[in-house]
Amino acid sequence: MSEAEFNLLLEEVRTAMTMEPEEEFVPRAWMSFGVPSAANDNGPNWPLVPFPDGWFAAC
Repeated sequence: MSEAEFNLLLEEVRTAMTMEPEEEFVPRAWMSFGVPSAANDNGPNWPLVPFPDGWFAAC
């Protein structure tokens, strides 16, 4: 990258940083979309499947 290209890049960054945000992109704290569901929520509870005799589990 030449020095001229670098200076153009810096000028573009400065311009972008000084721009006022547009109204549609301003976050609104009062907006509520409800409680999100879990990513692994796939419906009803799964049935309990017992271990075979002699098998054990530890968490």
